Amino acid sequence: MSLLFYIFSGVMLVFGLLVVVNRNPVSSALSLVVSFMGLAALFITLNAYFIGVIQILVYTGAVMVLFLFIIMLLDIKSEQCRKLNYVAMGGGVMIVLAFVAQLTMILAGYAPGKQRLVELPGDAAVHQDVKRVGEALFTHFNFHLQLLGVLLLIATIGVVVLSRRQGEGN
Repeated sequence: MSLLFYIFSGVMLVFGLLVVVNRNPVSSALSLVVSFMGLAALFITLNAYFIGVIQILVYTGAVMVLFLFIIMLLDIKSEQCRKLNYVAMGGGVMIVLAFVAQLTMILAGYAPGKQRLVELPGDAAVHQDVKRVGEALFTHFNFHLQLLGVLLLIATIGVVVLSRRQGEGN
């Protein structure tokens, strides 16, 4: 395996953990941005350049800007420090360990996962990737894509309306 795979996977895991652990919502959102960047780097190392660039543009760019806008608009404060619940933490650790053990057993017995991917010669793989994604989005999922845009617009308008109502009451 490539050293870059381990580096980018480590970055994703560390910053994914920071998303959950951080008590400040802005820090969590910025950690999610770095985790998305690590995922885009993994796609690029797999020669899926289009998916990597789309990951950066759509998720890291647009969606996270929207999340940060909503967090800052709602003025969410940092979570107060609370006493840790060791029973819940122990249960969570046990569930994570059971999940990792089960995932390891499943992946060890999955023979097709041990085969190397067949790459198309030259730049044909990149062009086929772009062509397939474009055809799928604009032929089979055109309505879904437009519906998603409308839902994001409605969510943004809802946040603005909610923040104005909170501001008027103070």
